[in-house]
Amino acid sequence: MVKNKIKTALVTGAASGLGYELALLLAKDAYNLILIDKDSEGLNEAKINIQKTYNTEVSLLIKDLGTINIADEIYNEIKDFTLDVVVNNAGFGMFGTFYETDWQRESEMLQLHILTTTHLIKLILPDMVKRGSGKILNLSSLAAFQPGPMMALYYASKSYLLSFSQAISNELKGTGVTVTVLCPGPTKTSFQEVVSEKTTKNKISFNMACPKDVAAYGYKAMHNGRVVAIPGLFNKFLSVLPRMLTRNRTTKIVRKIQDKNRDS
Repeated sequence: MVKNKIKTALVTGAASGLGYELALLLAKDAYNLILIDKDSEGLNEAKINIQKTYNTEVSLLIKDLGTINIADEIYNEIKDFTLDVVVNNAGFGMFGTFYETDWQRESEMLQLHILTTTHLIKLILPDMVKRGSGKILNLSSLAAFQPGPMMALYYASKSYLLSFSQAISNELKGTGVTVTVLCPGPTKTSFQEVVSEKTTKNKISFNMACPKDVAAYGYKAMHNGRVVAIPGLFNKFLSVLPRMLTRNRTTKIVRKIQDKNRDS
C-alpha cells in the first residue's frame, strides 16, 4: 500500500480572522500546519482549537512580519519543510489623513504587506517550481482596485499585492505552481479593531462579510487555480466600477463610502 504524501501548509496571520479560518480548512484536508503570527497567546489558542478537531501537526512561529529581514529569518526555520501551500494573510490597516497618521506604524504596514510578503515568496517559490507543484494564496482586498482616501497606504499596498500576484501567476504558467489573490470586501475580523484602534469610531459597518465564508471562497479558488478571487456579487461590481468612471470620480466615491460606512 502506498502511503499518502504528507502535505504541509504555511499560514501567516493565523492567530485569528481569515488566517485562522484558512488554517482550519487546511487542517480539515489533512495538511500539517506552520502557523505564523506575532500574537503568541492567540496562536497557541488557535493550535489548541485546531487539534481538538483535526489530527494534524501544528508548528508555531512567533514572528512580527512588520520587521526588516524577517523573511530570511522565517525561511531559515522552515526551509527543510516541503511546502505545498503558502497563505500570505497577515496584514493590518490604518485610518486617517496621510499627513496626520503615524509613519512608524505605516512603515511596518508597508514592510508587512509588500516587502515581507514579496521576499517570502521569493525565497519559497524556487523550491515549488523545481518540484513542479505548489499553491500560493495572497490576501489582497477590494481596496486594491482604486485609490483610498483616509487609508491611502493600505489601499496602495493592496493594489501592489493584486498586481504582483497577477504578474507572477502569468510567469508560472506551465510550472505546476499557481498563485491566487483573494480580494474580499469588509470582513468581520480583528482587522477592524486595529484600523479603529479598538474604538467604535471608524469601524466599517456596511457590506460586512463572514470570515468563514470568505475563507471558504478563497480556499476553493486557490485549489481551482483561479488567479483573482472576489467574494460577493456586490464586491465584484465595486471591483469593476473604476473601469466605468474616471479615476477622480472613483476616488471621490471611495471617500464618501469611507465616511458613511463608519460609525460616528
